[in-house]
This record gives sequence, C-alpha cells and structure tokens, in this order.
Amino acid sequence: MIDRERDAESKTSIPGKPSPKKILKEVTHPALIPGIGVEDTPRVFNTNWIVFGVAGVLVLAVVIWGFLAPESISAAGAASLGWVTDNFGWLFSLLAVVTIAFMFVVGYGRTGGVRLGADDESPEFSTVSWIAMLFSAGMGIGLLFWGPAEPLTYFMDPPPGFTAAEGSRDAMLDALAQSILHWGPMAWAFYALVGGAIAYAAYRRGRAPLISAIFRPIFGERTDGWIGAVIDVFAIIVTLFGTGVTLGMGALQIASGVEVVTGIGPLGNTGLIVIITVLTAAFVVSAVSGIKRGIRALSNINMVIAAVIGLFIFIAGPTLFLLNMIPASVSAFFGELWIMLTRNPAQSEDAAAFMSSWTNYYWAWWISWTPFVGMFIAKISRGRTLREFVTVVIVVPSIVCVVWFGIMGGTTMLFESEGRGIAEAGSPEAILFAVLGELPFGVVLSVLAMISIILFFVTSADSAAIVMGSMSQRGKPEPSTWVTITWGLLLGAAALALLLAGGQTALSGLQSIMVVSALPFAVIVIGIMIAWAKELRTDPYMLRHRYARAAIAQGVRRGIAEHGDDFVFGATEVAADEGAGAGIDTDDPALTEWYETATGQIPVVSAEDVTRTLEPGRIQPRGPGNPAHTASGDASLTVGENRRETRLRARQKPEETTGDEEGRD
Repeated sequence: MIDRERDAESKTSIPGKPSPKKILKEVTHPALIPGIGVEDTPRVFNTNWIVFGVAGVLVLAVVIWGFLAPESISAAGAASLGWVTDNFGWLFSLLAVVTIAFMFVVGYGRTGGVRLGADDESPEFSTVSWIAMLFSAGMGIGLLFWGPAEPLTYFMDPPPGFTAAEGSRDAMLDALAQSILHWGPMAWAFYALVGGAIAYAAYRRGRAPLISAIFRPIFGERTDGWIGAVIDVFAIIVTLFGTGVTLGMGALQIASGVEVVTGIGPLGNTGLIVIITVLTAAFVVSAVSGIKRGIRALSNINMVIAAVIGLFIFIAGPTLFLLNMIPASVSAFFGELWIMLTRNPAQSEDAAAFMSSWTNYYWAWWISWTPFVGMFIAKISRGRTLREFVTVVIVVPSIVCVVWFGIMGGTTMLFESEGRGIAEAGSPEAILFAVLGELPFGVVLSVLAMISIILFFVTSADSAAIVMGSMSQRGKPEPSTWVTITWGLLLGAAALALLLAGGQTALSGLQSIMVVSALPFAVIVIGIMIAWAKELRTDPYMLRHRYARAAIAQGVRRGIAEHGDDFVFGATEVAADEGAGAGIDTDDPALTEWYETATGQIPVVSAEDVTRTLEPGRIQPRGPGNPAHTASGDASLTVGENRRETRLRARQKPEETTGDEEGRD
C-alpha cells in the first residue's frame, strides 16, 4: 500500500519540485493561496474519443442529410423550431434577464476583486487588442449583416407594443432601441458568463479549460466521466451550428457584394459553394499554420477597417442627424425596456411571431455561441479582475454596438425615408451595399466591407475550429492538427449544407437547427451560474474578505472594551473561538482539494497582491509575457506552433553539426 502511494506520488510530481502532498503541508492557509493555473497541474490532454466520435457523427449526419434531402431537413428544422419556440421561448427570455443580473452581481458585488488567474498575474493583451479580439470573435459578421438591415425592418414594420407609426422619426428610435436590446448588454452577458467561468476554473482553480470542468462543484469527479462528456458534446454541437449561422450570413453577404461591385448577375448556389469552399480552406490553413499572433493581428486590422467604414459613413452621411439620433436611441432603449422585456407570445399572434423570429432567436443564437466565444474570451482575459472583466466584456462592447447601430441603422432609415429605395434591395445581405452605394466612393466602401466580412469569417471560423478541437481533447491548449482540420471541414460543410437547405434568400434551415441545438445548452447555462456561484463563495479572495469583516468586528469590540475611545488595530493571536476565522473550517475539503493537484510549490498571497485588489475595477495595462502560460494568450490561439519550432530546430541541428565538424577539421 505504501509503495503504491509512493508510485502515485512520483507520477504526479515533477523532478525537483515538491509533491502535491508536500505542498499541503507547506502552504500555510487556504485563504492565502493565490490561485493555480492549469499549467501547474499534471493534467494530460489526450483525445476524448467519446466526445469526438459522438459529436462528429451527429454533425456529419446532419451535413449528409442537408446535402441529400435539403427540403426534408428544412421542413424538419421548421417544425422543430416551432415546437421549441412555442414551448420554451419563455426560457430563453427569462435566461437573458437572469444572466445579465447574475453577471452584474458577480462583477460589481463583493466578488469583483477576484482575479481570473493567480493574484500576481497581469493581463496578457493590451486593452485595445483585447476589445478588438472580442468583437472579431463575438459579433463581427453579424454587425455588418444586421447593422443596416435590422433597424430598417423595425422602421418599416414596428414590433408589437410600440405605438409609433411606421416610417416615422419615432419609429426610428424604437427600431434602434429594439436593436440595442438584441445586440447590447444582454447578448454580451451570455459571453461574459461562460468566458468568465471557464477562465476562473482553468486559471485560478487549475482545471481543464472546458465547459464540463465548470460543473465540478456540483458533480465532483463525475465531470471526468459520462456527465462531462455529455456536456462537452452539446458544447461542440451548438458551437458548430451557431458559428455556421454566422458563416452562412457572411457567405451570402460576400456574394451580394461581388454582385454589386462587379455588376454580374446573381451568383446562385454555385457562387455560394465556391465562396464557402475557398474561405473554409483559408480558415483551416490559418488555424493550423502555427503563425503566432495571427488572430490578434487580423482582429486589429479588421477593427480598423470596420472603424473606417463607420467613421466615413458618419462624416459623409447625415452627420447632424446621427449626432441627435444616437444619444436619443439610448434614452429610447431605457424608456421602452419594460415593453420589450414584457413582450411575450401570450399577448397576440403578432407578438408570438415577432418573439419567434427575432428576440428568442437572438437569445438562442447568443447561447449557441457561448461555448466558442466563451472559451476564446477566457483565453484572452487571463489576469483580469471580475469587475474589470464585466466592465470591458459587457459595457464597452455594448457602447460600441449602440454607436454602430446608430450610424448604420440611422443612415439606412433616413435614406429610406427620403425615398432612395434602400428597402428595394430585397434581402438583408444586400441592404448594406445599397446604403454604401448612396455614399461617395460607394464602390471602394463596398470592397472594404467585403474585405472586413472575409476577415471576420476567417477569424471567427479559425477560432471556432481551434476551440472545438480543444474541447475534443479534454481542453488541450493547442489541439492536434488533424483534430482542428476535421472540425474546420465539418464546420464549412455544415454551413454550406444547411445554407443550401434554407435557400439562397433565407437562412431558415441553418437558423432552425441552431435554435433547436441551443435548447439543451440553455439548461447547461443555468447550471454554470449555479456551479460558479457556489465556487466563488470559497475563493481565497472571498475567504480573506470574510476574515477581514470578522476581524474588524472583533477588533472594534475588544478595542472599546479594553481601551475605550483610544485604540488602533493590530493583529494578535486569540483563542480559537474568538478569532476572525471562528466560523470558517479551514480543513473543509471544499477549501483545499482544488489545489491538491498542483505540481510545484505554491507561493502565498503577498502584500503587493492584496494592494492590487484594492482597485478591482481599474483597467490594467498589459503585463510582461509569461512563457509558462501555454493555456492562454497567444500560445493558446495557434495550432502547430510547436510543430513549426520543432522542424526549425531539426533543420538547424544538422547545420550546427556540420559547422562543428568543419571546426574540428
């Protein structure tokens, strides 16, 4: 028995470093643990064949079904969509409200100072790069696709509950308010929830960066078994179909742009097949190329292009009108918020149709994107405090969305009210190019828009393929090349198959499958809130706060009793039942077992670490790079980087050997 324990201990230890059991003896107190990254554990990231196989077979079956019987899958998707929205539309709406409330409590409540990483870690990206990558992965193509089209739709046909006449200036404000509801804080709260929970579990608790790992406080070690496999399978499926919706929209809009710029007729399905095939090849090559900092560079370039387009429209378009409309849209949003949140299918058939086609569809879309975007956000947010995280991930993008929809939607609605025939462009993907065509240098703007859409397509799909590969290999920071290629090809095939099933003018097939697949993951999102809230209560930062409150209360009581008005605080040892930790069981496994798997000595929280937590809402600058952080930052956004370095060293070694031989001669 003793020999087996020694063998197990030696397997989980790194030469020259203390074993996990030794660490428990050397660490002074659970409240002083600064946090543990997944790299500090002996975790093995091998392929989870059950997750990979089950998810792959299910996706492949849908792809084959879409190619062989597009009408059948479209009809089945429509029927399933109707059943989900009729019976569970209320769940999506309720979940959107609960999620944003939960995140604001986490970010601006007592837990705001908890760091997504060890207490001594700093952010790995500058704030500008961080925000740029958030947009590229989170909403890029959608903003270009729906920025002009969605407000125009509401302007011409106001949603139920609004009293403004269609086509009026008041209808413009209502249209922008409804767009902000769909694309603003409530959408980004979904991303922040899953991204924050994954980052916390991986970089502070030392678990694998997986959706299933978040549930360890609820299911314990069973998250390594079939329960975790089921959660990760659903995460991959909703990621693939959710991303597929966006890629389908991007392909439609690129095709529309080519038609406008070149003047050729409709490209039809052949054009869509060529576009998706070429772009799929591009993002798969990008994902496995091993080019470091590629996603960050593309994201920054794309944000510049999108900003140039928006700024040009603002200056060359109706500037004064937009300056009045954008601030007013914020007031309209808060003024109509209660009407928009209380709108439900029970009010009327129009309300039911609107909720199904728009609001509940958006909530399902954001939920379906949460595994992919959440994991991506986690990888780029290490070292941030929860307050800083919530501020940037929810508030900052929401402000940008308000400005973007104000510029794009406001210009579109004004042009339509002036009789320029924007709505005559027909499909949503053509609206953007119809608006750009009314501005100076319209062709140049259209070309820039297509470049931006292509870059959004590549960066989104690139990141999605890597994330799905990582989830297939138990959270492996750099998934195997063949796994990433497999998911990239399945993603492109799914987007194409379901897009053809829905028809060129509608994404009905793709959208229906996405909403249906998002339903089981909505239940998982609820579980994430429960598990994360349970774990935050035992975080070392929160333990120190509990000690601080108790110590101050006891110190004041004893100070008054012993010294009257004249006393100051000082730390001194007291009886066990009188101290600050009298109500805290420091031997509770919930407080200690999470760091038992660490492979090296854990330093305790320092005075400098405590000082850093005094301003949890401050946006931090980028810190020095840490090569040990292989599960986050640039190192986790590439596949094949190690392979490239190995090949480079292999090439250099013969040259060095030859040089040594020549020197000896």
